Amino acid sequence: MDAFAPDEKMAVWFGTNPLSRKVAEIRRHPRVTLYYFDRENQAYVTIHGTARVVNDAQEKARHWKDDWKAFYPDRDKSYALIEVRPVRLEVVNVKKGLVGDSKTWRPPGVVF
Repeated sequence: MDAFAPDEKMAVWFGTNPLSRKVAEIRRHPRVTLYYFDRENQAYVTIHGTARVVNDAQEKARHWKDDWKAFYPDRDKSYALIEVRPVRLEVVNVKKGLVGDSKTWRPPGVVF
């Protein structure tokens, strides 16, 4: 996925094919998890949240990358947005000493 950086509300936006399995699964059950891994720094961020499929033309225009033209030749029909609103964010960075609880391994986090 080629997600946008989190916005001012920490929501993450990314594009997908409206016929994809992701869209069908989100419509059935909107709870999702996004995972960003940085092997070099032994670090990761996990975002637990609620997703929704967005087909609003203005939002689709606002959240568009020209690099996506080959994947979505018809922005009206072949492109949908997914917005993930965070509920909890967890982060670990071993090199910086940011690690989970020594007994439970639960990582440090923020609840929204």
